[in-house]
Amino acid sequence: MNPEDRVLLTGLFQAAVQAADPRQALRAHIPDRPKGRVVVIGAGKGVAQLAAAFEDLWDGPLTGVVVTRYGYGCATRQIKVLEAAHPVPDQAGIAAAAALFDAVRGLSADDLVVALVCGGGSALLPCPPGDLTLEDEAALNRALLASGAPISVMNAIRKQVSGIKGGRLAAACYPAKVVSLVVSDVPGDDPAQVASGPTVPDRVTREDARAMVAAWRIALPEKVAAWLAGDSGRAPDPADPAFAGHQVRVIASARISLEAAASASAVPAVILSDAIEGEARDVGRVHAAIAREVALRGRPFARPVVILSGGETTVTLRGKGRGGRNSEFLLALALAAEGVGFAALAADTDGIDGSENNAGAFADGGSMVRLRGLGMDPAAALAGNDAYTAFAALGDLFEPGPTGTNVNDFRAILIR
Repeated sequence: MNPEDRVLLTGLFQAAVQAADPRQALRAHIPDRPKGRVVVIGAGKGVAQLAAAFEDLWDGPLTGVVVTRYGYGCATRQIKVLEAAHPVPDQAGIAAAAALFDAVRGLSADDLVVALVCGGGSALLPCPPGDLTLEDEAALNRALLASGAPISVMNAIRKQVSGIKGGRLAAACYPAKVVSLVVSDVPGDDPAQVASGPTVPDRVTREDARAMVAAWRIALPEKVAAWLAGDSGRAPDPADPAFAGHQVRVIASARISLEAAASASAVPAVILSDAIEGEARDVGRVHAAIAREVALRGRPFARPVVILSGGETTVTLRGKGRGGRNSEFLLALALAAEGVGFAALAADTDGIDGSENNAGAFADGGSMVRLRGLGMDPAAALAGNDAYTAFAALGDLFEPGPTGTNVNDFRAILIR
């Protein structure tokens, strides 16, 4: 790839991430001081940075605990940062969920709970209900991740198989007031979907979740399926008086970040959507068709242009390769737009694409020719979900490291 194009695309990613910077996002949303105590709780891949920023912006005493992914912690003074596994939960996540409940136990109506919530919290807060175990919840996560279902479907099911999600943590704060400050990583920015809404109750019912399992043909583990078929442990109703007076504010999102990237671009930029969902390879092919039309016919956008989009794609596992949804999107794009004059970056704004150490990758119209020159078959790599290996061989992985925020996928296609 032309080094100038790589610099431009990297700069756009950085502008998008900067727009979701924890301090900048929080500054306008600090709540008023209560008469009583202030307790900060939270979960997500960027929550440690949110907690540190909140400490700096708050002008009074506080206590609290938050949980983030291993390696994503940072220094804090008053808020304890715990780490656990993502995307498949572990025993440390069980302990972290218990610590959050302990932090809000015994509060009064004069107290305030500030919930810092961002993407990744679903896996970081395992709390299996009834006679289910951690392994049952981990097996559920694996089944959901392999299903290709959109994040809204996955979270709706998770909420019905949990003791903390779907508003249950907020209910445990009663009678204290809860202010949830949410960094959205879900299409449409529904705060009840972010991290499966531990402090935001949802109107999606147990019956709705069962219908989603059937519609997406999700192969649930036997014990999880039995729990979901029952009636106990339902998620709380949003109309419950326990939630009266609670506030929910989305403080950063993909929309805001894409608009920041467009404003920062030295090349005219257009935003397709901040809420694109679907199979990563299919979304990649659609983007390829748009890029080809622009490059060959100057429509629907005139050249030069940067085409931006966000949202959260999914990957249905078909093979045993290595890769994440952004890498798979990009491999499908590069295959479908081979020979077209484009340069592209697709990356997760949290710095990690799936479970690998890259956020995503770069590609251009000649990437697949170079890959074949290395003895690899790009079509076979895509069929086997092996996009990471392909881009690693090309030296085109994008590895910014943990960014401290998470507003979902970032995609930029440059056509000179």
